[in-house]
Amino acid sequence: MKKWLFILFLGLLVLPPLSQAGDYVIGEGDILDVFVWGIKELNVSVKVRPDGKITIPGIGDVKASGFTPPGLQKSLGEKLKELVKNPNVTVTVREITNSKVYIFGGGVKSVAYDLNRSTTLLQLLCNLGDVKSADLRRAYVLRNGKMIKVDFHKLFINGDTSEDMAIESNDSIYIPLLTDKSIYVLGAVNAPKFIEYRDGMTVMQAVLEAGGFSKFAKQNDTTILRNEGGKEVIIQVKAKDILNDGDLSQNFKLKPNDYIMVKESIF
Repeated sequence: MKKWLFILFLGLLVLPPLSQAGDYVIGEGDILDVFVWGIKELNVSVKVRPDGKITIPGIGDVKASGFTPPGLQKSLGEKLKELVKNPNVTVTVREITNSKVYIFGGGVKSVAYDLNRSTTLLQLLCNLGDVKSADLRRAYVLRNGKMIKVDFHKLFINGDTSEDMAIESNDSIYIPLLTDKSIYVLGAVNAPKFIEYRDGMTVMQAVLEAGGFSKFAKQNDTTILRNEGGKEVIIQVKAKDILNDGDLSQNFKLKPNDYIMVKESIF
C-alpha cells in the first residue's frame, strides 16, 4: 500500500500545475509562486508590479510580464546560476488578475470580464444576463485588431454549438443595440399597440399581446407590412385558418419593424 502511495506522490510531482500547462502570459497584477528546489530562502510569493517586474532575493528586480510560466522559469534559472549550482525553478500563477475580456457596444452593459479560467463565447454570453436588446447578428469578436468572429445569433439563439469558440485574454466583444426592434399591431384588435420585438415572435403572438382580435375583425384579412431592402413587402395571413383549422403555416415569424394590419368586417 505504501509503495502505491509513493508512486502516486511521484506522479503528482511530475504533473505540471494548471497555470503552468498552457500558454498563459503573465501580466501586471498577477500573483506568482516562485519555488527553487532545496533553497527555501529563494521560495517567494510575489505580485507582478505595474512595471511588469518582480523582486527575487539575491538577484533583485526581474522582468515577469510577457513571459509564460515555463518561460519565466527558464529566465530565472539562468539568472540564479550566479547563486545556485544547477537551480531547479518552478513558477506557478496563484492568482490571475491580468487576464480580461472587454465587452461593449450598447446591446448589453459594458464590462471588463475577468478571464480566470478557460472560457468559450457561449459561456461568456450566458453570463451577460438579458440580451433582448442586443443585435446578436451584428455582434463580433475582435482579437489583436482583427475581427475573427461575426454574428452570435446561430450560437446563442439557435443553439448551434459548432459556432462556439474559445475566448482569449484581451479579446474585445462588440454587441450593438438592436435599434429597430418594435412590432406594430393595428386595426381590428382590442388594444392596438407597439410591442418589443423578440426573436421567433409570430403573428398570433403579437395579435394576442395586442388583446386579440376584436369582434369586428376580418381575421382572414390580416397582412404583414415589411420593409426589405427599401422595398415594401406585403404578406397575406389567413389568421382564421390558424385558429379554426390549426394551419400553422399561416403563423408567420415576424421581423423587427413589421406592421400587422387587421381589417374590419363591414358586417
